[in-house]
Formats: sequence, C-alpha cells, structure tokens
Amino acid sequence: MTLPATMRGVILTRHGGPEALEWREDIPLPRPGPGEVLVRVRAAGVNNTDINTREGWYAAEVTGATGETADGVARGGWAGALGFPRIQGGDLCGVVVARGPGVETPALGARVTCPINIPRPTEENPVGFVALGSEIDGAFAEYCRMAAADLYDVSDVPLSDIEIAALPCGFGTALGLLERAGVGPGQEVLITGASGNVGLAAVQLAAAMGARVTGIAAPAKAAIVRADGAAAVIARDAPLPQDHFHAVIDLVGGAGGVTLIDALRPGGHYAVAGAIAGPMITVDLRRIYLRDITLHGCTYQAPQVFARLIEMARAGRVRPRIAATYPLRDIARAQADFQAKTHAGKLVLLPPEDKK
Repeated sequence: MTLPATMRGVILTRHGGPEALEWREDIPLPRPGPGEVLVRVRAAGVNNTDINTREGWYAAEVTGATGETADGVARGGWAGALGFPRIQGGDLCGVVVARGPGVETPALGARVTCPINIPRPTEENPVGFVALGSEIDGAFAEYCRMAAADLYDVSDVPLSDIEIAALPCGFGTALGLLERAGVGPGQEVLITGASGNVGLAAVQLAAAMGARVTGIAAPAKAAIVRADGAAAVIARDAPLPQDHFHAVIDLVGGAGGVTLIDALRPGGHYAVAGAIAGPMITVDLRRIYLRDITLHGCTYQAPQVFARLIEMARAGRVRPRIAATYPLRDIARAQADFQAKTHAGKLVLLPPEDKK
C-alpha cells in the first residue's frame, strides 16, 4: 500500500490538563527501521495511566489523589522526565501495514497488540521496561511504529478490534497482579475498584481461576461486578472482615490501604497497581511482619504473563466489557467521562478511517 507522508493524531505537548493535548493533522509518519513495523491503529483504550502521565502525577513531589494536575513538574512520567511532544496511548490494536529490514513476522495484514509495559531488561534492572505512550510513542494516532518482537498476532482471537484494545492495560495488569499474589482455586480474593477497567478484568480472571471474589464498588455498579464473576460486592467505605482473605488486589490505594492489610488472613498477599485515592498511607508494620503478609508492587509483567493472557483470549476465556467508544479527536471528552467514573467498563478511542 502507498503510505501517506503525514498522519492525524493527538500530541501531548507538556504536562497539564486537557489543554495539553493537541489534535494535529500533520504529524510526520514514522518509518519502520530494522526490526520494526508500522501499525495502522484500529482502536486505542483510555486508561488512568495516560491521564496520570499527562497530569504529571507520577512525579515524586505529588502526594495527592489522581485527577489534579501537577503544575510545574519536570519528571512526571513513568520513568521520570518525558520527551515532548509525545503521542500517548498504551492500549493498541492495529494492523501491520509496513515492515522494516529483517522482519519476517508478524505478517503484513496481521492484527496485532502488545503489553502497555514493554520489557527492556538490563543487567542492572532485570525488570526494566518502557511504557507505550510514555517512553515511546503510542496508539493515539493513525499509525504507530513498534518493534516487531514486542507484538502479538491476534488475527485469530475471537474478539473485535475494540475488545482487543481493552486487553493490554486492564487484563494485562490484572493477570500480573493475580499471578504475583498466587491466586488459585478456592481462595478468597478481595478486589478494590472492582467496577473499573482493571478491576473488572481482575474479577473476571480471578473467578476464572476458581477463586471466590469479593469486589469493592459503588452500589450502583454492584450488579455489573457480580455479572463479571464476583460472589459478593461490598460498598466503598463499608467495614471489611478481618483476617479473612488470601489475597487483596488493590487498584485504589489511599488511606483505606490500612484496612486492606487487616482484612488479609495470616500469610496473605497484598498486591497493588494503583493509587487513585492517593499514594501515601501509614501502616502498622507489626500487622505485616507478625502475620507474615507479603506485599507486591505490580507494574511490570513478564512476557509469559501477557502471552498467557493472549492464549486465554484466543480460547474465548476472557471478554472485556466495553462501556463506550469515541472518535480519537474527542479524547478530552473521553478522558473527562473516564474521570467522572459514571461508566463501568472500558472506554475506547477510534482513529479516523477516512482518507485525508
């Protein structure tokens, strides 16, 4: 196919509010080099991490809950300072349209996706990674240049493009959390933020693993959480049973993290991958070490975890819940709806399909 010289997409020009996002129709089209491919984006998911990165929330000096723009931060990305301008978008579903020298797979025309946290281990940091849409340009444009080795061919996965775009961040993070916490059949598992993107994925996956799932969610969303596999739903700020759960999957953080530790039975596992209610907590260490509680900070997922997720999707064992779709140009509205938390399920952006 003949490729254009430029593409349309959304550029992040700096840390800030929605005004830091700029719709452009003259972005130079990236060209794949050795070992790389060019992907025509078909769908891109909306995630907390894209909003947090835009707002500079990952900066060490920011100590409050998400949703408030951090003014003047210089190192507000996953790994510190971002290079601007940046194309965000960590959830990718697209089709390979060009290949650089030396690339044999994936094939031209293959539908592909990839994890949001792409492994880049080093001798000094064996769990090193780069985040799509943070350290490298992501899916909020018509095209995305990727290393071929980082992509997974999902041409035969029985999900739509929109559903595929809901897998990487939500289900990838959820499966990583559950595996790190050692969740298995017959266990009692508590999941915070259970009506959100990652939360619903964790509910669905934990139930599929044979665990008995209790979700924490607003009463208005309890039915959806139950429909995705939860045996019970507890309202936010409601009392939790003590010494009860084998594992807690925490996607919220904040001061409530203390009660989550107490809800674990001795020998339990606390796995965290979010702090939208705030990153700072005060914990009685005796409640951790005297009860042999294991804490897991979960961002990186080993390649075999994402490969397992793709195999589960291929076998029809997972199906993301899609709440709404938006044209890519309406990203500010989509992110505002995401932050309003009126939806249960995934919000997905769709790049323009017509010719310029």
